[in-house]
Amino acid sequence: MQAVSTSGIQTFSPLFLSRMKSAKRVVALTGAGVSAESGISTFRDPQGLWANFKPEELATPEAFRKNPKMVWEWYAWRREKIKEIKPNPGHYALAEMEKIFPKFTLITQNVDGLHHQAGSQHVLELHGNLCRNKCFECEKVFSEAIESEQVPPRCDCGGLLRPDVVWFGELLPEGVMDKSYELSQNCDLFFSIGTSAVVQPAASLPMYAKRSGAYVVEINPQPTEISYLVDETILGKSGEVLPQLLFALAQHHSQD
Repeated sequence: MQAVSTSGIQTFSPLFLSRMKSAKRVVALTGAGVSAESGISTFRDPQGLWANFKPEELATPEAFRKNPKMVWEWYAWRREKIKEIKPNPGHYALAEMEKIFPKFTLITQNVDGLHHQAGSQHVLELHGNLCRNKCFECEKVFSEAIESEQVPPRCDCGGLLRPDVVWFGELLPEGVMDKSYELSQNCDLFFSIGTSAVVQPAASLPMYAKRSGAYVVEINPQPTEISYLVDETILGKSGEVLPQLLFALAQHHSQD
């Protein structure tokens, strides 16, 4: 049975608390809503980063081939903006949850690196990371900042460097999606947090978990496409709900 809560002081269902207490393998999927609470505009925000551009102008391989300098400079601007952003209480709560469960994996659609900043260690990045670059030709990854007068900089092989993020029309990083499916199909508890649950293939992960017997919990300000399918929907901001969830979880564990 689906239980719906609203933002504010949370009261979690006894069944949910029981499943949390007994869970050994936990997966949390996070989306743009988690980053939005730190001040990063979501993809669908009409006032957001994409408002003045069409995706095909900036976020496709074709756009980069056509105007690599413009694409590089736009992403460089995004990186500078993200440097001003800090993780929010939701990010920190997820990092703490990782310490409680025997096996905890965070799967994120976000490219801002805020989960790492908050202390999460076991993170799968479905869409890459804006802080990294890779060669457009040989795909060598560069984790450190690139200092070069040339825009975009070039790889040792001569190819142009680009952000290490997944653009429209590209495949997800090799092996990451397979690992995400495997973990979702073998977890006891699955959280879908701050995601609209419409962007595939990530949107299918909660359903993989559900079909495999996991207890699936959704945390989002508004209902989503999967709200009627999950075991529990908590309507609220992740930065407000997750710290309370962490407290409830700690209380239960302290009673053991």
